[in-house]
Amino acid sequence: MKIHCLVHLEFETLGNIKEWAYSKGYSISVTMPYVNSSFPQPDEYDLLIIMGGLMSVYQEEEYTWLKKEKEFVKMAIDSGKAVYGICFGAQMLSEILGGKVSKNKHKEIGWHEVRPLESFRTDETLFQVPANISVFQWHGDTFSLPEGAKRLFESEACPEQGFIYGDNVLAVQFHPEVDGECVGSLITNSSSDLVEGMYIQSENEICGRDDLIKSSSDLMFTILDWFKENIRSKVN
Repeated sequence: MKIHCLVHLEFETLGNIKEWAYSKGYSISVTMPYVNSSFPQPDEYDLLIIMGGLMSVYQEEEYTWLKKEKEFVKMAIDSGKAVYGICFGAQMLSEILGGKVSKNKHKEIGWHEVRPLESFRTDETLFQVPANISVFQWHGDTFSLPEGAKRLFESEACPEQGFIYGDNVLAVQFHPEVDGECVGSLITNSSSDLVEGMYIQSENEICGRDDLIKSSSDLMFTILDWFKENIRSKVN
């Protein structure tokens, strides 16, 4: 299995994605669209992962590379590739599929509970998750649900926390990829976001949550295992 990741920040790491992939002997390649506008062909990867970012998907004038990246992602979707968007990546998928990205009423930063919808939890074709899970958030934008997509998660601060489109496109607003390094890097490079807010936690509240990092990793591995089985079934 070949995984290709779109990375949007110099300090961003792939977190537990690397741990999962390398433990199974899978390869990972990376494109940083703000540096390199050369993207792989569809037959050069099996799973495309669109990582997070501190920019917004509607800032094409400021980040001129966004247009080419969106064209590449749309081509991946149209080619039937498995595509997984995380936070900024989820917002990009919503826009490409006809949804709208805008400022959320509240910024959501830190460890917050999300609830999987009952229709999701009872769908045996999808991955299984607990009734309530705490995940890592760092976002100020939100997205609307694209026509034809199925809503998966919601939170108190932000109703749209994830969706699936068809059987190959998955978007989550939160960050299941985080490990201790990811969390520390975000705090070091984006500490100015840690202001007073209803859904913004302090550095002390965010750090040292090894229990939540472990449950987040478990969720990510469950999602990636689901992608792996879906890709395998299509090949066979």
